[in-house]
Amino acid sequence: MKAVVTTGNGGFDKLEYRDVPDPVLRKGEALIKVLAAGVNNTEINTRLGWYSPSVRTGTNSTANDHELSEIQKSDGGWHESTPFPFIQGTDCCGRVVAVGDETDSRIVGKRVLVRPCMRPDGFESMRNIWMGSDFDGAFAQFVKVPANEAFVVDSNWTDIELGSIPCSYGSAENMLHRAKVARDEHVLVSGASGGVGSAALQLAKLRGARVTAIVGAGKAEQAIRIGADRVIDRSANLVSALGEETIDVVVDNVGGDSFASMLKLLRRGGRYVSSGAIGGPLVNLDLREFYLKDLTLVGCTAWDEPVFGNLIAHIEHNRIKPIVAKTFALREIAEAQREFLEKKHFGKFVLVPEH
Repeated sequence: MKAVVTTGNGGFDKLEYRDVPDPVLRKGEALIKVLAAGVNNTEINTRLGWYSPSVRTGTNSTANDHELSEIQKSDGGWHESTPFPFIQGTDCCGRVVAVGDETDSRIVGKRVLVRPCMRPDGFESMRNIWMGSDFDGAFAQFVKVPANEAFVVDSNWTDIELGSIPCSYGSAENMLHRAKVARDEHVLVSGASGGVGSAALQLAKLRGARVTAIVGAGKAEQAIRIGADRVIDRSANLVSALGEETIDVVVDNVGGDSFASMLKLLRRGGRYVSSGAIGGPLVNLDLREFYLKDLTLVGCTAWDEPVFGNLIAHIEHNRIKPIVAKTFALREIAEAQREFLEKKHFGKFVLVPEH
């Protein structure tokens, strides 16, 4: 089959579109024909080795630092050494074409979404592994996964629309679930034009929250269209614009210089939740702001058990909207990631394999 193989830490030259052996099924696994696969920050971060503590800048700065990005980082993956060379791709909409032994064959022929965050020790353990980061993913014509991680979806959405969903919307749903976002709370979403941010905006509104969205120039109208009650430009002084102690929950996957201001915005007892830090992983934390206001900081990587099932239900009942900015052929992955890093788009880029 054709696949994009990531050969090591570095630039776009580490993405090789070539022939690789077809996956071989084992007991309990499903073979999925990939119909669409979204582009995410995490794939770029993994290629760059951004998760290594030696990297101290945001995703874009790291990508532009060619010397740093070319250094091979044994600690640059999510949890363990990244298994280079391997196939990335965290999002997968596909169709089940075969199953291994001791697997329910009734899913063969069904269109599915793969839950990329897997809890191999059960949901009582926080240990998690991710498709496309810890093992071969969906940047290929076919992918194999544990059959119980393939969720049948009954929807009239296109393959491309479904392929935009898993990582971004799952991460957003997990953050809102873990932070216990409730009706009438005021939620601030940073990076609301990106995949996770635009998903968090919609899912917070679905919970009955009031949402203020932070977006870049020229993106306000689109944020309002998907439910934002108020939009603030990312260059604005947040404390001046919103006032101290006006926010119940901050959903922030940007980090960087804005972190200290985010804590000032939170009401006493407020919650700050994050599953990323594309603007910079190192932040200025005043512990007095944290403990004197009884704040809760919530880190989110491992998805809780209800999260993906909730997401499938939202899709099947058309409670959320897929936001696809652009599609590319799988072989055009370097072009897609290069444009992705420019951050001029709203929503998700999706790759489509040729079959």
